[in-house]
Amino acid sequence: MTEKKHTEELAEEEFLELVLEEQEKALAKAREERLNPQPKKPKKQKPFVRIVVWLMALTLAFSTFAVIFNVYSIPAIEFLKVSAQLSNQENIQTYKQSVVTIDTDSGKGTGFAVSDNGYIITNDHVIEDALTITVVFPDDSLYKAEIVESYEEYDLALLKVDAENLPFLSLSPSSEFRKNEPVYFIGNPLAFSGIANKGTVIGYTTAADIQPDIIMMDAPVYRGNSGSPVINENGHVIGIVFATGTREGHGKVGLFIPIENVHELFHTYLK
Repeated sequence: MTEKKHTEELAEEEFLELVLEEQEKALAKAREERLNPQPKKPKKQKPFVRIVVWLMALTLAFSTFAVIFNVYSIPAIEFLKVSAQLSNQENIQTYKQSVVTIDTDSGKGTGFAVSDNGYIITNDHVIEDALTITVVFPDDSLYKAEIVESYEEYDLALLKVDAENLPFLSLSPSSEFRKNEPVYFIGNPLAFSGIANKGTVIGYTTAADIQPDIIMMDAPVYRGNSGSPVINENGHVIGIVFATGTREGHGKVGLFIPIENVHELFHTYLK
């Protein structure tokens, strides 16, 4: 999730992201060493020394996983388990086809196709100040995207890619909901892509820098989920995830923009 004044990030998310980055670096270094091995003079180790070294390595490994899984990021790991379960559902598999990764020179976010001819919805802060925008569909097809319209005060943007016959999601005419109504959302949180998750709608709230009222939900929203579609039980998009926040009586919640704002701003293009 690109930084914005109203976006509140958790230390948990930052820690997991750093761990994943370090793992990638370690794997890259290991690959490089395998491809370009440096000649080393054989050196015998005493059996006792080898045992001690292995015990230290195992202790470090278990300690690392204990920190990651048991202290910092149980929710962040749990959302992967939930995603795996949801992704077995036929409806979720269909929704996923329309959810894209939006890559810019400054970061990564989420978006989703809303027409078969290339219109894509995301957040304004996902593409803010971007020099280039690349849209990647789950089938690995890549497109250069142009900004059609963007509204900072609504944190919404409409993009266009040059393509036809794309999979797309249907928009609900309104974000009308009942309290604790279950919803799905799909996005690219942290270092992952195409993660499906679920939550329940809580009610309306407000946020700094956002003009209309927004909706909060009890859901595991993380950095990179910006632009994720919120989908109701009928398979229609009722909102767009844009941030997390803390609300009295609810703790940390996911925040999404009602679909009415999409209809109001982009009705000319989404007839």
